[in-house]
Amino acid sequence: MTDPETFRERALSTLVTARDRTTLLTSCVEEPDLTAQHSPLMSPLVWDLAHIGNQEEQWLLRTVAGQEAIRPEIDSIYDAFEHPRAERPKLPLLKPAEAREYAADVRGRVLDVLERAAFHGTRLTEAGFAFGMIAQHEQQHDETMLITHQLRKGPQALTAPDPDPAPLFTGPAEVLVPGGPFTMGTSTEPWALDNERPAHRREVAPFWIDTTPVTNGAYQRFIDDGGYQDERWWAPAGWDHIRRHSIQAPLFWSRDGRQWLRRRFGVTEVVPSDEPVVHVSWYEADAYARWAGRRLPTEAEWEKAARHDPAGDRSTRYPWGDADPAPQHANLGQRHLRPAPAGSYPEGESPLGVRQLIGDVWEWTASDFEPYPGFQPFPYKEYSEVFFGPDHKVLRGGSFAVDAVACRGTFRNWDYPIRRQIFSGFRTARSETV
Repeated sequence: MTDPETFRERALSTLVTARDRTTLLTSCVEEPDLTAQHSPLMSPLVWDLAHIGNQEEQWLLRTVAGQEAIRPEIDSIYDAFEHPRAERPKLPLLKPAEAREYAADVRGRVLDVLERAAFHGTRLTEAGFAFGMIAQHEQQHDETMLITHQLRKGPQALTAPDPDPAPLFTGPAEVLVPGGPFTMGTSTEPWALDNERPAHRREVAPFWIDTTPVTNGAYQRFIDDGGYQDERWWAPAGWDHIRRHSIQAPLFWSRDGRQWLRRRFGVTEVVPSDEPVVHVSWYEADAYARWAGRRLPTEAEWEKAARHDPAGDRSTRYPWGDADPAPQHANLGQRHLRPAPAGSYPEGESPLGVRQLIGDVWEWTASDFEPYPGFQPFPYKEYSEVFFGPDHKVLRGGSFAVDAVACRGTFRNWDYPIRRQIFSGFRTARSETV
């Protein structure tokens, strides 16, 4: 894809898609819900809205187009590294109407810049990278705002159709991934972010991996077997965490007699046994895997299962090949407000027969977030480099809340192992026995 008009069309489409979603997430509730902090883990929705506009202004208008700042006095207010989320409600934030006006003003000017963009000359402008980076940034904040909506108390504000029912999955429970080298990461995906680069060869021993993510029904068996009361299954820090916070089940679950209920975007429902479990921490995923006599896959194992095509000994962009995601491939883009049943999307499976590696739930891996060999920060260190190390665990694959522009077979997410408000699930693996 080298034609400038193709890049221009893609940039315009992804920017418009992101803004339509931002508008939905910030127009479905009244002003008090926009300005309130619904959890100390999250920003007020109105902060996200203005932050989206401010980042777009800084990168596309000031840096790419060389224009004068529109509102330089608010840069500090919307600097995510200067102000932790818990402190943001105390800042002199733009009011909702003013934030909308500011973001719209920035977007109008950006579209003028996009019309004249040459898509060459610098790393930021090559192939429209800066526009893609900003579209991904907005979609990542849209996912964050959707998390805030899930945490928000009160009546339902968002609706979406449920995924299509899926026949009971009767395929194999696990798939053998052959050992040997494969190409991990990318050096060719135009809009890939710095932590996905560069492509490099990685050796992986043969292993088995779950064909689908772990379901609610399977996870309930862990609960019923006393998994949350048995120290044997837990990493020491995880055991300490669940005891101190009296955690007995995934976030948003509650027991009503003999059945489990969950709250989902303002609606309480019986936990569906065939859906991938969601809102579990890395510690919970790790404990379940140990209880099941298995383990979490490493990040390299996950990516090999998702991208390696043994027939051609090559790595594809997605499990199904190199084509961009379509509705038959994966549950992405807030098209639904829940994971699809385990075993859905047969057209999205990998060459080895692994399903739902993209979309539905972010999948915890066993790996710490570390740079690839030859990593170079771009365009700023704070995107990835400052998070490298053992404090953060890697998640892969995206969720129903992730847009396709911010989800690839190489895309890497990361978070603290205690995090549960994110749309996180997992699948398990085991080493091949010789």
